[in-house]
Amino acid sequence: MPTFEALLRSIRSEVPEISAVEVKDRLTQDPALIVIDVREPDETREGKIPGAILIPRGLLELKIEGLVPDKSTPMILHCAGGVRSLLAAHSLQQLGYKNVASMAGGFKAWKEVGGSLDLSTLFSDEERIRYKRHLAIPEVREEGQRKLTQAKVLLIGAGGLGCPAAFYLAAAGVGTLGIVDFDTVDATNLQRQILHTTDRIGKLKTDSARQTLLALNPLITVNTYPEKLTLANAEKIFKSYDIVLDGSDNFETRYLINDTCVQLRKPLVHGSVLRFEGQATVFYPGKGPCYRCLYPEPPPPEESCSCAEAGVLGVVPGIIGLMQAVETIKLVLGKGDSLVGRLLCYDALKAGFSEIKIPRDPECQCHIL
Repeated sequence: MPTFEALLRSIRSEVPEISAVEVKDRLTQDPALIVIDVREPDETREGKIPGAILIPRGLLELKIEGLVPDKSTPMILHCAGGVRSLLAAHSLQQLGYKNVASMAGGFKAWKEVGGSLDLSTLFSDEERIRYKRHLAIPEVREEGQRKLTQAKVLLIGAGGLGCPAAFYLAAAGVGTLGIVDFDTVDATNLQRQILHTTDRIGKLKTDSARQTLLALNPLITVNTYPEKLTLANAEKIFKSYDIVLDGSDNFETRYLINDTCVQLRKPLVHGSVLRFEGQATVFYPGKGPCYRCLYPEPPPPEESCSCAEAGVLGVVPGIIGLMQAVETIKLVLGKGDSLVGRLLCYDALKAGFSEIKIPRDPECQCHIL
């Protein structure tokens, strides 16, 4: 019976092995070259070769054709020490890949020759456990989760929309959350504003929200701004964040948020609710309409009313706030079709959704060419 060593000798006669130094040279000379890292996710804690695609050995045959459909593509496979990648390269040859090699000595050899390292995949054991379900999603994996942990999202309002959105963004691992709200917790808030509790009535909403979010996920940072958003402070606060989530409840603030996001070219995830209905959309400067394209002027006072005046079913802002959270996460990941140019409307009584197209208004005073 053939031994494993005999099998390796046979495979080495068929699969080219390239030294780590040669791999470094080829990466600088051949932009089409793809490096496949066949280590397990927990082995990447030491880092990875920049640009390498991580496909654990056990999933290689299952996933490779979807990721690299052209079987003439030059590829170099590596593992920790050079054995698994040799077997993996041989397997790819059997699948019809014609330009496959294995890096001798694996990742250990790469480090020994001073190869550059991408440390963005480093996660602690606690992070790997907490975000395990995200790491299992092909559209997220470690790269996507790292984007989430590096993201900075500003929430305007710790109320009916901001609370559920912030709760799920914190749970998802969004690294930095900022919360702007000058109000204090009131008993009437507790029907829908899920970050607050009865014993915090009278406490600043920003403090209450921060306490809840850090209790849920102590790995994130929560910045609080217990002040009213004004023309004087909006730009200064917004500058430090990647995405703004609007949970405000009045037209004056919504226009201010929109105009500041347009000026700074930051995506704005918008939501609004009233009684049994809610709406959500994304305003992305340069890519679609803005809030003023949808509402050039605020409605007359007699035609507009707040949730305090008209009421709102408590779960409706929860639904819309979660939609805002989903859209925010999609923007961070760069995945899926966002709600840019689309207003998604929800009617709880009819248990249905509808969609309205929002065109860019060329006459809009915030229009960006």
